[in-house]
Amino acid sequence: MLRINEMGERIPLTIADTDDSSGKIRLVFQVIGKTTAELGKLTIGDTILDLTGPLGMPTEIKNYGTVMIVGGGVGIAAVFPIIKGLKKAGNRVITILGAKTAELVILQEECRQYSDELIITTDDGTKGMKGLVTDAMEQVIANETINSSWAIGPSMMMKFCTMTAAKYELPLYVSLNPIMIDGTGMCGGCRVTIDGSIKFACVDGPEFKGTEVNWDEFISRMKQYKTEEETCLVDYQKVQVINRG
Repeated sequence: MLRINEMGERIPLTIADTDDSSGKIRLVFQVIGKTTAELGKLTIGDTILDLTGPLGMPTEIKNYGTVMIVGGGVGIAAVFPIIKGLKKAGNRVITILGAKTAELVILQEECRQYSDELIITTDDGTKGMKGLVTDAMEQVIANETINSSWAIGPSMMMKFCTMTAAKYELPLYVSLNPIMIDGTGMCGGCRVTIDGSIKFACVDGPEFKGTEVNWDEFISRMKQYKTEEETCLVDYQKVQVINRG
């Protein structure tokens, strides 16, 4: 959980990579709202107010055999440490990375380093195969015996990845990213329904079995503050223009 300043909100970001020798961590984010816009303006030497973590439950890393990892958009940053960990545990790793267009495919070479096979998909066909990550999943499943799988990306992508894997009775884990306020389970803002029970993504997750997620509820709650988020970003941008003027 990261907070830029005293007046800022806390936002949850996945630790994409670490450097044990220097003690540095790598965070990847996409500018969507006010806080990420502010974060994007920081330069080398600037500071943030606080950083808390790691939080939540870790991915269960072990030798499953052959695994399939699917990352979509900025979710690729969250699958990279899983790819790296599973490869180091001795798995055969097949990675699928998807994005709307070529420029949005991130961490490609990092993922390739720890993947036995890397498949790129783009919606517009500007890189790799034209189509969705689920198209690539179908191809992999048709040619490989997959022992376990993960999918991290936009909520709709994870829902359809779950549906694709379920057709073949393939275990698939997803990482849920609802609104989080404190990251310790006290506020209840990140509640999700898993297998009919309320869970908190920040302490019980963020990973859950895809087939146990109430996707309709989750996707609906993700849109709950969309108007407020957009308004806040517009107001922030107006202030930036005034300050520059």
